[in-house]
Amino acid sequence: MADFLDNMRPVQSRLLVEIADSGQLQRAAQACAMTQPAASRMLADIEDRLGTVLFERLPKGMEPTPAGALIVHHARRILDDHAQLCAEFRELGEGRGGTVRVGAVTGPAIGELVPAIHWLKARAPRVDVTVEVAPSQALVQALGRGDLDFALARLPAGFDDRGFEIEPARDEIVRLMVRDGHPMLGQGPVSLRALSDFPWILQERGLPIRRALESVFHDEGLASPGNVISASSLLVIVALLRDSDAIAPMSQEVMELMLDPPVSAGFRRLDLNRLVTVEPYMILRPRERRMSHAAEMLLDRVRSAIRGM
Repeated sequence: MADFLDNMRPVQSRLLVEIADSGQLQRAAQACAMTQPAASRMLADIEDRLGTVLFERLPKGMEPTPAGALIVHHARRILDDHAQLCAEFRELGEGRGGTVRVGAVTGPAIGELVPAIHWLKARAPRVDVTVEVAPSQALVQALGRGDLDFALARLPAGFDDRGFEIEPARDEIVRLMVRDGHPMLGQGPVSLRALSDFPWILQERGLPIRRALESVFHDEGLASPGNVISASSLLVIVALLRDSDAIAPMSQEVMELMLDPPVSAGFRRLDLNRLVTVEPYMILRPRERRMSHAAEMLLDRVRSAIRGM
């Protein structure tokens, strides 16, 4: 058993990972550029050599057994390391190229990541940067799968943090955006009580900005807004605000992008008489996965910006 694991071939590792990801032997075979009978024989040979079943054959597909989940976890890491080796070798040959995959919640994506990416591309134009903007739950799951080098996000409640290196970052300030000409503009800082009967465009329940807004409503002794549209797409929010008296809370970074030139999209900031903040986000990275040189450069730049250096 140990000898087989020591000499397990990349194609065997990839087949196991593809079966775990797709739950279908045929799809896994196609992903590995082999026929289904060949994939079936390879899986049977692996299970025979290990002396255990790695996947349960269920009506809805194939699911890893505990032994299979363990093998797949390490096989995925081996494949990631091999891909990293190839990328870094190409980077050496091409002159500061390579790949960076990073994620963030919306505010830090605009406020921290975008300037850092401009800085990196000015120094290493061949670096292929992929940015995923999503809620923290999706970003942390992507980190766990090895799909991202690092992320600016919050750890969801109850999530096991032992697989991550965690650095504190900063909290987010929430601002209110309305269309130019909104009836509450021009009155100075307004109270939540004065806004409670207006329509609101909010994140889905449980997401950070909505939780922060609901918390300050409750702190004022008020119920949460009753006239609500839930939307997470900035384009949808913009379209809804443009033709109504709705109010949309968003991070300060997004607000500045929308109101400052060259965007200046016909919206205004509605000032509250109190500050609203969201719980701090963090810099998260997988504990046992080494990043490329380009990813380290980007992370260092983001880290310096957050610390005001």
